[in-house]
Amino acid sequence: MTTILSRVLMTGAAFVALAGAARAEDVTLTIDSWRNDDLKIWQDKIIPAFESTHPGIKLNFAPSAPTEYNAALNAKMEGGVAGDIVACRAFDASLALFQKGHLAPVNDLKGIDNFTADARTAWSTDDGKTTFCVPVGSVIGGFIYNKKIFEELGLTPPKTQAEFFALLDKIKAGGEYAGLDIGTADQWEAATMGFQTIGPNHWKGEPGRKGLIAGTAKFTDAPYVGAWAELAKWKPYLPDGYQAQSYPDSQNLFTLGRTAIYPAGSWEIPLFEAQADFPLGAFPPPVAKEGDPCFISSHTDIGFGMNAQGKHPEAARAFLEWVTSAEFATIYTNALPGYFTLSTHKVELKDPLAAEFQGWKDKCGSNIRLAHQILSRGKPNVDQAIWNVSAQVLNGTLTAEQAGAKVQETLDAWYKPPGK
Repeated sequence: MTTILSRVLMTGAAFVALAGAARAEDVTLTIDSWRNDDLKIWQDKIIPAFESTHPGIKLNFAPSAPTEYNAALNAKMEGGVAGDIVACRAFDASLALFQKGHLAPVNDLKGIDNFTADARTAWSTDDGKTTFCVPVGSVIGGFIYNKKIFEELGLTPPKTQAEFFALLDKIKAGGEYAGLDIGTADQWEAATMGFQTIGPNHWKGEPGRKGLIAGTAKFTDAPYVGAWAELAKWKPYLPDGYQAQSYPDSQNLFTLGRTAIYPAGSWEIPLFEAQADFPLGAFPPPVAKEGDPCFISSHTDIGFGMNAQGKHPEAARAFLEWVTSAEFATIYTNALPGYFTLSTHKVELKDPLAAEFQGWKDKCGSNIRLAHQILSRGKPNVDQAIWNVSAQVLNGTLTAEQAGAKVQETLDAWYKPPGK
């Protein structure tokens, strides 16, 4: 009996030792990101979902301040202490990391085919041959409106530009609300939620953007000048003192119910739904005339890549493969209303306002922002020039033609199109 008991005890001890060894071999992947506002979502939803189907791999989501992320990540990469997985900003910042050998290619990653070539553009080399981050989310430009004000004034969402300005005239005539809620103090809103949101209907989406890169189009051409001309027509409908109005000021005015329409990025949805005590609606940028094809700004925002010098490459690839899945797309898109999967997976959204924005992708062409690929690599910076002139157009201190000429001059100062 003693011998048998000893053997049982020894076997049990061996089993415990083996189990302990297995636990000791668990891999923990650290994820660097600038999205510190996502921490609770990762802790409550994303990490548990991944770990439940990937025993032996743990995730540590370690975000930093958005304004410090690029410099901090570069320093970590150079020092060999960056996370196994890194959140990738769109275009040049991540491309530079890949060119320095810090990000591993993901062309052969299982599931990468769930993303179209256009979806991968922001995290691929200029020739499109190598992808170095898995695309995750995009944001969409449009207009969010106060349904209570619309009902009060008998308004319906416009489909054409003529209907849009007629609606604004009616709001202005009422005298109680500002029609459009945007300021020019910070400049970027005038470009991002103004020019870049309404512009795709003028330059017909991606062909208009790619024409600028190829040199077959110029900012002085009619489509781009036309977008600034439409933007200039917003001026009479803006809040008093909009020239000194900051981005947070605009958000506050809208959620307090003082303005009817907010030229918006879809990222505003969670904040507005939390702070507004009135129902919200949304409509896409109106087209020139009924029957015209529609185009929207659907801009790539975030991806995830693998540290080429990471200590756990197999586990890192397993995580990135999961990021390509329908499960991840569904969790991420519903946890963050207003950030839309870049994959081809069909995701049923639980948030009605986010679903409204996403529905535009099914019927409209899309366009990323004009200068985010290649055209802002030199100095002076073209994207910042677009910010500046768009604000001046709204202020009435620059004409649409002058805006186009100034941005083209900025580009011509350093950029030579391929083959020219």
